Amino acid sequence: MREKNKHYAVIKSASYNAQAANSSSISLSRLFFFFFLYFFFFVLFNFRVTSPSVAGSPRKTITVGEIPQQHKQFGVLIGILTCPDKYDRRHFLRLVYGIQSSSPSADIDVKFVFCNLTKPEQRAFVALEILRFDDIIILNCTENMNNGKTYTYFSSLPRILPRRYDYVMKADDDVFLRLAPLALSLEPLPRLDLYYGFVIPCASMNPFVEYMSGMGFLLSWDLVEWIGISKIPQNDSYGPEDKLVGKWLKMGNKAKNRFSNKPAMYDYPGTNGRCSHELIPETVAVHRLKRWDQWLHVLEFFNVTEELKHSNLYHL
Repeated sequence: MREKNKHYAVIKSASYNAQAANSSSISLSRLFFFFFLYFFFFVLFNFRVTSPSVAGSPRKTITVGEIPQQHKQFGVLIGILTCPDKYDRRHFLRLVYGIQSSSPSADIDVKFVFCNLTKPEQRAFVALEILRFDDIIILNCTENMNNGKTYTYFSSLPRILPRRYDYVMKADDDVFLRLAPLALSLEPLPRLDLYYGFVIPCASMNPFVEYMSGMGFLLSWDLVEWIGISKIPQNDSYGPEDKLVGKWLKMGNKAKNRFSNKPAMYDYPGTNGRCSHELIPETVAVHRLKRWDQWLHVLEFFNVTEELKHSNLYHL
């Protein structure tokens, strides 16, 4: 209350001086000094920065102390296309991806994707997986590889997902993805009209020459939405799924932003000619892991169990 009265006295004194200019009780210098103090404390406790208005956009007020994020977090859905009966493969891949961490800027979800269940045991066992892991998407289709499954996958997502992602990836169940390098490679790329993967033919470095390999290619969310409403993919969904996606985008004049991540994506050494090369530290994806010895080689090369802690409960 004492401070308030003091402040009131300053204002009253300033008003009195304005009305009685001939009074010499308070000098102009003292008046200026009190005015400066008032202005200083007013600014200190009430400061706001208003961003310049952009045509068509509302003005935004930022309070002092806000720190704008340099990199906004983005979301990625990785859909691993597989079959209902591959229980062992799914459990193994859950281990492989469950122990990985991505970059702080990426929110990555990994889900397994297949068509309608056809056997009583599938309904029972897959139900257990859903209850335990909640990482399965069952599409309304008959299980297939090149008869529309990939089209059904992309076209269904905007309708069935509870959220939208910035990117959606289609991946095979014989590919090893390293989530942190994947996220880092995506961070500087456009969030719209993006087509990302390993361009075919194998020797090419031009992402516009053909299409991205089915090992694992990624589309921005706007392209996923386009696939869901366009007649182009709807009328041409049967055939090699990776080649078809490239064809759809070309016919629709889409995917003006393309990125072929070579040599970080490749087939396992010695399995597919020029699409293969030796394992390298900057790997994002290794494809064609058909045997357990190949998986062992890859997991050991990247030392995926390095964080295992010593314990009296086990010895390896």
